[in-house]
Amino acid sequence: MVVGAAARVAIVGCRRILVSSSHAPILVSSQSRQMSMDARSVSEKLRNSGLLRTQGLIGGKWIDSYDKTTIKVNNPATGEIVADVACMGVRETNDAIASSYEAFQSWSRRTAGERSKVLRRWFDLLVAHKEELGQLITLEQGKPLKEAVGEVAYGASFIEYYAEEAKRVYGDIIPPNSSDRRLLVLKQPVGVVGAITPWNFPLAMITRKVGPALASGCTVVVKPSELTPLTALAAAELALQAGVPPGALNVVMGNAPEIGDALLSSPQVRKITFTGSTAVGKKLMAAAAPTVKKVSLELGGNAPSIIFDDADLDVAVKGTLAAKFRNSGQTCVCANRVLVQDGIYDKFAEAFSEAVQKLEVGDGFKEGTTQGPLINDAAIQKVDSFVQDAVSKGAKILLGGKKHSLGMTFYEPTVIRDVTSNMIMSKEEIFGPVAPLIRFKTEEDAIRIANDTIAGLAAYIFTNSVQRSWRVSEALEYGLVGVNEGIISTEVAPFGGVKQSGLGREGSKYGMDEYHEIKYICLGDMNRQ
Repeated sequence: MVVGAAARVAIVGCRRILVSSSHAPILVSSQSRQMSMDARSVSEKLRNSGLLRTQGLIGGKWIDSYDKTTIKVNNPATGEIVADVACMGVRETNDAIASSYEAFQSWSRRTAGERSKVLRRWFDLLVAHKEELGQLITLEQGKPLKEAVGEVAYGASFIEYYAEEAKRVYGDIIPPNSSDRRLLVLKQPVGVVGAITPWNFPLAMITRKVGPALASGCTVVVKPSELTPLTALAAAELALQAGVPPGALNVVMGNAPEIGDALLSSPQVRKITFTGSTAVGKKLMAAAAPTVKKVSLELGGNAPSIIFDDADLDVAVKGTLAAKFRNSGQTCVCANRVLVQDGIYDKFAEAFSEAVQKLEVGDGFKEGTTQGPLINDAAIQKVDSFVQDAVSKGAKILLGGKKHSLGMTFYEPTVIRDVTSNMIMSKEEIFGPVAPLIRFKTEEDAIRIANDTIAGLAAYIFTNSVQRSWRVSEALEYGLVGVNEGIISTEVAPFGGVKQSGLGREGSKYGMDEYHEIKYICLGDMNRQ
């Protein structure tokens, strides 16, 4: 999804180095810049509220890294330093795992109703602090404040849903194969979970994993992205206030390779759940093999948005705009390719460009902003290289196509027509505000082009034909399909991909299954009086 899609983060001696797609290192200055008054006032407010945490959480205690090293968290809109957070590694992670393993012994034995009440209190606190959490997301991730507050509501919805779903984990009684037997099936929590989460949704990607894990009776060690750890720490603080017991939820951040290796090698960690790039997901899957951990992976996408001739033009423009430019194009389900049928191609290109031109680029705290910055320099370099590649191979820029005049990591919302399959942006995730338009002739052509990728996460269809919507939805090799709708994620429906977009599902009742083992019990000699 994101780790490695826009940038790969390595940690060397707890100095943060951003590695671009060309692997040229860009050192982040260790000298803090003076924060603007707006950012400073927000940071001060958050600090006073107790939500601006900079230490890791292990065993219910806030702890500095054992060697006292830190990493800097930057505001991508300004480059200013928001905070210095603890840079943790293998020792801290091992202690977090041990704490989580100990807490599992008691948390898993609590009744579903007891766990449900704790999660419900956490949900209430998340909602009560949605403004502060939204401000924190904007500070460290850059998305517009309105969108950030929306993420808080979305993220909190998973905690509410799984607070309710905790009480609906049912087993089975199987008709026996012999009169003196009784056959039962139980669902039991898998154990300690290692959750590795990305920077583009720093709250929702955590709650979507931690919610069902805690509801099932599992305990969790979370490793948030080094780019956006503050939101995870704030959410953990509210979890403590809600009554999540010490050790049931731990947060460690910093030295990513060390933390990952510790989670993967520990026999006490029974499951890894990861949202990030396909390349990293493959490595995690391989590294989980020696201890045979359960693995769920939500990986990269290459989503097509297919506009048929019979589509309502306004619906198609609105839906594709939402699917493409949410979070400045930095989501795994963003429309990466816009496939438009011949008969509507020119009309759609014109109408879509007009809509994109109205998007407001700026600091997420500025009123009216709809497009924030990209996460870092490596991300903007990647996006620009994709655009230049397309232009060099014959594509035409209708709008945008370059870095924004605001500087930093802002990029102009871009529409490119006449994109073909030999261009990089047709094959790889752009992860930025660039919409490539690809022409197709027939329904069969659209399905063939859409499925011509190793990815299979999300796809979108715009048509007024019910019959076509069924045919194409069934033919698309994707885990999620939106018909005449550009934003389809919700806590009540399963989220996940096929092919190299991942394994397992998050959200909905199906998301609970990822955190359970199924146990069969055979009771014999049942005819004895």
